[in-house]
Amino acid sequence: MRERARRAAWWWRYGRRAGSGASRTAVLTALCALLALPGGTASAYAQATAAGTGQPEAYAFAPGIRPVVGTTGPATAPRLEAGRTYRSSLPRNGKLYYRLELGATDTAYVPVTAVPPASATVSATDGIGVSVQDAGGTPCSFAGARFGAGLSPRPVTALGLREAGKALCQGTGTYYLVVRRLDTQGSGTAATGRRWDLEIAPVTEPRTARAGATTTPQTWDSATPEPLTGEPRDRPGGAGFAAASPLGQGVWRTSLVPGETRFYKVPVDWGRQLHASAELGSATGHGYVGGALNLSLYNPVRGYVEDAALGYTGTQKPAVLGPLPPVEYANRYAAPAGVTSVRFAGDYYLVLHLSERMAGLFGRGPFGVTLRVQVTGRAHAGPEYAGRPVPGEVFTVSEQDREAALTGGTGGGDDPVMTLVATGGIGLGTVLLLVLAGWTVTARRTERIQRAQRIQGIQTRVNAQKPTA
Repeated sequence: MRERARRAAWWWRYGRRAGSGASRTAVLTALCALLALPGGTASAYAQATAAGTGQPEAYAFAPGIRPVVGTTGPATAPRLEAGRTYRSSLPRNGKLYYRLELGATDTAYVPVTAVPPASATVSATDGIGVSVQDAGGTPCSFAGARFGAGLSPRPVTALGLREAGKALCQGTGTYYLVVRRLDTQGSGTAATGRRWDLEIAPVTEPRTARAGATTTPQTWDSATPEPLTGEPRDRPGGAGFAAASPLGQGVWRTSLVPGETRFYKVPVDWGRQLHASAELGSATGHGYVGGALNLSLYNPVRGYVEDAALGYTGTQKPAVLGPLPPVEYANRYAAPAGVTSVRFAGDYYLVLHLSERMAGLFGRGPFGVTLRVQVTGRAHAGPEYAGRPVPGEVFTVSEQDREAALTGGTGGGDDPVMTLVATGGIGLGTVLLLVLAGWTVTARRTERIQRAQRIQGIQTRVNAQKPTA
């Protein structure tokens, strides 16, 4: 306890010197890790702070993330290990290589999230391409992720895959993750030449203990249920996958500023179906924004499942995800991404992004968004694996997960500051509350000093301009 308090004090002193946005978010995340608080807690407070300034919060990388530098060729590529999360960066031109050492029976999933600068200008077809190759350069998979009609820089995620049991890329040995930019010639992003940050989070899935069906379930309820009604409950989202806010069945409310991205995680067990929509409220202003609100769904290994985007004219309108099958192991033998990606239980991620182009026609907001989430069907036991996935709990849903999805994992209500106090207990929560209070007092004192200096400067200039006798 004493050591954690000492380290928390160091982070508090660093936080006083840090600016707003990413620096403060990093400090809060570190404090939450020290005080054993949920990862989304820091993001919840940071979101409230960002909303007050009208600026989007920066992407929240995983606590304890490891830096890694990709290479331009496979010979010296750095090794990535399953269960660890890495941070790298991607230049505009060329490819980056990372090394994987895989067993013969493990399926490897390597999601790559690219985070462009908030100031970048992007086209609809800009994005990233991700592939896995064997030691001979034979591609095992390829996936791309693009910014789409919103024309707004945001985190985009593509999944590299080496699937055991397929015709290509089999056996124990060395494989390579290859990441490159998909950059439209002449786009603003190409002109800036700035690097994009990357978050890489490899996962491995063992084979099953017994052989099962190798065909996709033929029948499932593809009807979209009636939208849930009722009074929405406040639930601010996290600023990254690692900081995603737990979300369960119900009607939920949040707010976004243009250019902002929010992350939620919904526990979905074997045999259950997820239905979700996001509704952007009405606003004053005139015009049309294509892809104003984007709702994306990713599976427990951050693989793309489905998305929906809506054009906006200022009138309330929903973006609705298409029907998805129940979660089943055999879905992996299907062809459509919306089926094959729903292949295991665990946390499914809902990601909201509000286009930065909203600001030009409808103001800085914040804009109210209502999420409607339903999880239907009867849960059942999943397959028995011959080993353990890495990380170990990635394909399971616990009672704690279900409770957190409904309560937000706190018990302190929806107010971000009260959430921080409640989640840490009396002693540790008090430490973090003092940190936040110190930052608030410091910020207000700084603002008063800066205002007084501005006034003094104006008076000095006025006096200097007065005519003398």
